[in-house]
Amino acid sequence: MWMYLGLLAALFLGLHNLCKKHAVQGNEVFPVLLGTVSSGFLLLLPFYMGSFWFPEFMQEIQFYITDIPYKTHGFIFIKSAIMAASWLLAYQALKHLPITIVTPIRSAGPFFTFIGAITIYQEEPNLYQWIGFFLIIFSVLLYSRIGKKEGIHFKRNKWIFAIIGATFLGASSGLYDKFLIQSLTLNPQTLQFWFSFYTILILLVVLSITWFPNAEKRKAFKWRWSIPLVGILLVIADYFYFRALQDPEALIMLLSAIKRSQILIAVVVGGLVFKEQNKRKKLVPLAGIMAGVFLILYS
Repeated sequence: MWMYLGLLAALFLGLHNLCKKHAVQGNEVFPVLLGTVSSGFLLLLPFYMGSFWFPEFMQEIQFYITDIPYKTHGFIFIKSAIMAASWLLAYQALKHLPITIVTPIRSAGPFFTFIGAITIYQEEPNLYQWIGFFLIIFSVLLYSRIGKKEGIHFKRNKWIFAIIGATFLGASSGLYDKFLIQSLTLNPQTLQFWFSFYTILILLVVLSITWFPNAEKRKAFKWRWSIPLVGILLVIADYFYFRALQDPEALIMLLSAIKRSQILIAVVVGGLVFKEQNKRKKLVPLAGIMAGVFLILYS
């Protein structure tokens, strides 16, 4: 069941990435990020209020947000700091790079998760999983060659380094999620609510330094319908992902790889919607990544 929940998470993440590209294109990145996280928080707020006023009903429908100790709040704040940094880097990169380049690099996340899962959680991949793992990495390297034809030189483009940094931080957060869900026994909605709350606080501090004082940047910001949709789709995707992690048999390295199947939506649909270049050539490494995910999933 946790594998199917991972695939549902991948579906909503793919749609989330398309809306995110629309939201940041030619727009101010930081307020877009604040708007998306705030939208997700507002979606969860009724569950928090319901847990306070109607606890029995919320427990019955399995959306009860539990009371947690201060120490656990500290652990969740760490996750918020990691993901805030990851998103700030990723959103800036997405603004300046094609989605058909950004998403495949993000798909290398299983590389970092794979290493962490082996060293931290002692998860043991078999031969087919190793083949799938290296197939994903090799396919991402192929994307770098295609990217050069679009004027994107991976060694000299700072936004490439930004998206690689965002990918590493995102993978670190994924490993940390297993600790939060399984070791601290947090339910998905409790983790999501407080994670969103602390992320908003962090982003408000960042924006108070970089955006609010700058009148030009404030005028450059454009409100778009896709901004709240990004946050809502992410909350739905994360809910399925955290539900999958609740299963004690769930392997974080496999879940991370399953989530990469979102690339199918981003590259195929995104390439058509945003009319990006070299779509057919990108299908070759895309097939490699999908084959790698298939080997890991069905090995």
